[in-house]
Amino acid sequence: MSTDMFDDRVVVVTGGSRGIGRACAQLFASRGARVAVAARNVDDCRNVATLLRESGADAQAFHVDIADESTVEALYRDVAAQFGHIDICINNAGAVLADDATPLSTPTASWVQSLQVNLTGTFLCLKYQLPWLIDGGGGAIVNVSGTAALMGSATPQIGYDAAKAGVLSLTRDVALVHASDGIRCNAVCPGPVEGDMIAGLVADDVVKQDRLRHIPAGRFGTAGEIAEAIAYLASPLAGWTTAVTLPIDGGITSAYNTLAQP
Repeated sequence: MSTDMFDDRVVVVTGGSRGIGRACAQLFASRGARVAVAARNVDDCRNVATLLRESGADAQAFHVDIADESTVEALYRDVAAQFGHIDICINNAGAVLADDATPLSTPTASWVQSLQVNLTGTFLCLKYQLPWLIDGGGGAIVNVSGTAALMGSATPQIGYDAAKAGVLSLTRDVALVHASDGIRCNAVCPGPVEGDMIAGLVADDVVKQDRLRHIPAGRFGTAGEIAEAIAYLASPLAGWTTAVTLPIDGGITSAYNTLAQP
């Protein structure tokens, strides 16, 4: 992709203060986009936006809690007021709860919270970003789901898994209903990515090696690799691509084995 692929395109990235979201903000900014970095921790967003501006990009920080409808509505209104329009939305924010496990052990409150953040949160982003994209004559949406939406696991996070599967249904419906509005909507399904989340799950080297044995590529992915795929789906290069689910997982969903390998 050329460095000016997204010139004057306004991109909103939720969960933009770290991980995949931060990598997206950096990548879009490096290719000419004007970037709205949004997350619950607005101080972290300001730090990212400051770094992007220091590199010559047009970037601003915004607060959003995607489980809180009023802040989601305000996010897209404020971004449009700041930048004049909205062209691309990366719906990346989400959360994994520590006590989200099997149906037998997951507290009902945690199930509800996981769905609220990971599924209803994506719905709310779509609800309030779509009018701006429609009014602007179209645009691109990329929803971040996960491999948990495509396959079962012997160690499930039942609320998270169900929510991420629901995100794929939202993606398809939005893509089909709004194709005539010039809107493309796609989803990516990342596998385990290096960073704080995976580090907390594989602090023990034995556990880490067990996880790696399930990945044909033999390593965890990087946030930058996921961001590259997201940028492609949001770009004119994917102009005839919509309603697609793209796994980016080192081959996990094609060859995963839940049993420990010798």
